[in-house]
Amino acid sequence: MTPPRASRVVGRDPLPAAVAGAWPPGGPETWLLSVSRYMAAMDQGAPGKILDAEERERAAKFVRTEDQHRYTAAHLGLRELLGAYLDIEPAAVPFTREDCPGCGGPHGRPAVVGTPLHFNMSHAGDLVLFAFAGSPIGADVEKTQPVSVVDQVAQSLHPTERAELAALSAADRPAAFARCWTRKEAYLKGIGTGLSQDPAIAYVGTGERPVPVGPWTLADLPADQLAAAAADSGGGPGYAAAYALLEKAP
Repeated sequence: MTPPRASRVVGRDPLPAAVAGAWPPGGPETWLLSVSRYMAAMDQGAPGKILDAEERERAAKFVRTEDQHRYTAAHLGLRELLGAYLDIEPAAVPFTREDCPGCGGPHGRPAVVGTPLHFNMSHAGDLVLFAFAGSPIGADVEKTQPVSVVDQVAQSLHPTERAELAALSAADRPAAFARCWTRKEAYLKGIGTGLSQDPAIAYVGTGERPVPVGPWTLADLPADQLAAAAADSGGGPGYAAAYALLEKAP
């Protein structure tokens, strides 16, 4: 797979060029968004002008302000980026859902009607990750968890991944677990099942180099890019992120 391009940051870097008919060569593109910085700079009328009625209703249902802000920023940012890629107004982006590969219901991967563009989105803490490509893609970002949480959740991983984590010191396990979990969730989102599929089935590895899963290749985003984009990274838990891309047949 082509090495990952450097992530760009919503609100700092120019919006992407429009995709005309086919995804351009060069592999996926990833974007990062700081929720706090985006909301501070946002036109207060933007949600009412750009989000659709369902998105506005869902945002209003969040009890905690930080959750409402995270949802609002993520969906505004996604519409802003998709609008640029598709050369349409953000409010006019025609979202749909692909069929679920498990049950066939209309709640699989999010998609845009009639375009060559595939995308995925994830958020955690102050960061939102967007990934775009010419073939199905999944993405995940997570905050690094303390070793007590890691040791508990690690029991849901593939047996080889559990063994790899158990061989590490307590100081090294959180970062290794974060690498593994973001790869795994990116893959599961890419195939459209999410965590409805047992995370113990697919092996993605805990080491520095991700392990591909069949035709899906995985890539980690550099930690320094995540830290630079997040407003809450100074002195606190770091972030990990990855994407999974379905490689087209030659």
